[in-house]
Amino acid sequence: MDSVRCWLYGGERVWLCTIVETWGSSPRPVGSWLAVSETGRWSGSVSGGCLEEDLLRRTATEGPVESLLIDYGITDGDRDRFQLPCGGRIRLLVEPLVPSDSLTHIESVSSALAERQPVVREVFVGGGMRLLGAEFNVRNGVAFDGQTLVHSLQPECRLLLIGAGEVARHVAEFASAAEFSVTLCEPRDTFADGWQYPHIPLSRRLPDDIIADDYGDQWCGVLALAHDPRVDDMGLLAALQSPAFYVGAMGSRKTSEARRSRLASLGLDESALARLRAPIGVNIPSKTPAEIAISIVADLIAARHDLRAAQPSL
Repeated sequence: MDSVRCWLYGGERVWLCTIVETWGSSPRPVGSWLAVSETGRWSGSVSGGCLEEDLLRRTATEGPVESLLIDYGITDGDRDRFQLPCGGRIRLLVEPLVPSDSLTHIESVSSALAERQPVVREVFVGGGMRLLGAEFNVRNGVAFDGQTLVHSLQPECRLLLIGAGEVARHVAEFASAAEFSVTLCEPRDTFADGWQYPHIPLSRRLPDDIIADDYGDQWCGVLALAHDPRVDDMGLLAALQSPAFYVGAMGSRKTSEARRSRLASLGLDESALARLRAPIGVNIPSKTPAEIAISIVADLIAARHDLRAAQPSL
């Protein structure tokens, strides 16, 4: 959405292509979108790459001025040409956005998401759009009746990783690739000074302060990876009293039980402690830092899916 806003601010027309229905196998779920500017820039995805080229060509050459529906996979020729999965069909709503008419609407959407608030768009085939109240949220994020699209959008999922190290590095890389927003918290000077990955944002503040200021909603996850109770427990105590959708800690079963006992002694009740995922991650089993990170990110993806199913999303 930020790219769309920037292009509109630059005076460009934009076409927003949103998947509104699928049948059979499809590479992307309903609600996924591809935005294309009139100069050919693009952002997002509606397939594994097989439809994007055709959509870029269509918007560049045809430049539709009204919202319209495009179906892919209707014929055998479609499936052969676009390499759709066997039997798969995808219906897209292509929505033209013009700076003079659409910028205020898109700015409102971007501002709501930036403020960590969900937002619901209503788009009409043939033209027209508006924002709806939160009471119009729809399960799984999208409702389409053939003429009207209702699309519920969530803020991005943020992750706070506590403790610099090889596991944290790999988690940050894999989670970023999976479209999480990642920040590393490391208040210990020895570890922070030796951090060699400037592309991964690092904060030296105490974890409970960061959580209180920036990680206090249900679209946030907190992962204790420091192996240092002085740092990990401080963050977990704050996270488990927040609405965070994911709170996990690295360590063995024995270490995890000792951690639960410490947190209970600090005043956490059983319902809060039950939210702690420890040992963290999917039981692969994993040994190396990269393997541990894969198990963690797999669990995060599953938890995000459950969150989005319960709370509609892009």
